Amino acid sequence: MSELSYLEKLLDGVEVEWKSLGEIATKIYSGGTPDTKRKEYWENGTIPWMSSGEVNLKNIERTEKYITEAGLNNSSAKLVPRNSVVIALAGQGKTRGKVARIRIALATNQSLAALTFDEKKFSSDYVFHFLETQYESLRQISSGNSGRGGLNLQMISAYKIPIPCPDNPEKSLAIQSEIVRILDKFSELTAELTAELNMRKKQYNYYRDQLLRFKEGEVEWKTLGEIGDFTYGYAAKAMDSGDARFVRITDINKDGKLSKENPMYVELNEENEKYTLDKNDLLMARTGATFGKTMIFEEDYPAVYAGFLIKLNLNKTIINAKYYWHFAQSDFFWEQANKLVSGGGQPQFNANALKQVRVPIPYPSHPQKSLDEQGRIVDILDKFDAIAASITEGLPREIELRQKQYEYYRDLLFSFPKPETVSN
Repeated sequence: MSELSYLEKLLDGVEVEWKSLGEIATKIYSGGTPDTKRKEYWENGTIPWMSSGEVNLKNIERTEKYITEAGLNNSSAKLVPRNSVVIALAGQGKTRGKVARIRIALATNQSLAALTFDEKKFSSDYVFHFLETQYESLRQISSGNSGRGGLNLQMISAYKIPIPCPDNPEKSLAIQSEIVRILDKFSELTAELTAELNMRKKQYNYYRDQLLRFKEGEVEWKTLGEIGDFTYGYAAKAMDSGDARFVRITDINKDGKLSKENPMYVELNEENEKYTLDKNDLLMARTGATFGKTMIFEEDYPAVYAGFLIKLNLNKTIINAKYYWHFAQSDFFWEQANKLVSGGGQPQFNANALKQVRVPIPYPSHPQKSLDEQGRIVDILDKFDAIAASITEGLPREIELRQKQYEYYRDLLFSFPKPETVSN
């Protein structure tokens, strides 16, 4: 596809008119506010109910909640037909201004508006793809310069979009459909890659949990308090340079490894010498949203661990550190951690809680046999981990590339000449 020439060939000199959504939509639906405390409105509900956060899914084929007919009537919301376009009027974070296509009939909450179209004249998918290019513009008109606020139905109705060949609905729809076909192809490729990534992660998690299951009599569940002790990290100010990497709670990535991004440092001295890390040392986050996340230090350079981390000093004659690290990524660990954590808005998972975590030790009466079995499990899981790491690094990069390609061609295909008199 060569730059603007493709769009020019697609239009072939036809007129493009900017029409307001209010002109081309058959109906604009507002959402509703049912009584969330009335359980009878939600129990055994059969009508899909969409909340503002779900708009980020882009294509809505199911919803998290379902409402009853009585609840829907109480909410003042109306059932929106499938193949409509939903716009977030408000919402947490960056949700406002996001759009989605709904593939099922559903109702929405008050933070969403839905638009339906005569599909013989206007493609709802075309409208969706165009409005995706208008995210920043929609947020700007909804908030002015304050950065706050929200969209309303009047703003949505007045917002203009380009309609090619408006006096010839058949030709207009053909042009719209071709643009949708191209952009949907990019979207499908991204969805396929994302599904592949999720499937591989599930496979890895499944085999890890299977390897950590033992027959009765082959294993003893020991508490960490029985097989190790723990030390809290070093409190210091992180610096842009220094003798040693300063490993902080935010440096544990989602895979339980040390993040390579935004490294910070400290100067080594007598005070922090006892907080230095050796290869295969284990660290656990003890507070905040990342509580319980366990990292293995696999690097060969000097490093000091920070105060919101706990170092696990495990008895090497009983347990292989790498074996424990794999265990700490599993459901067997997290089921315990979620029960042991304390605190409300700021979860705490201190050494006293950590001591109570139980770990499966195979063949506890035969130390060497136990370590050999742990080593065998580690070898298998390390191979899975290496495959998962290559996938985790490779597929997301490919997904990001596909997304950028989609955005590039989307912007290209919607680069219609815009009269100076048109203002959104």
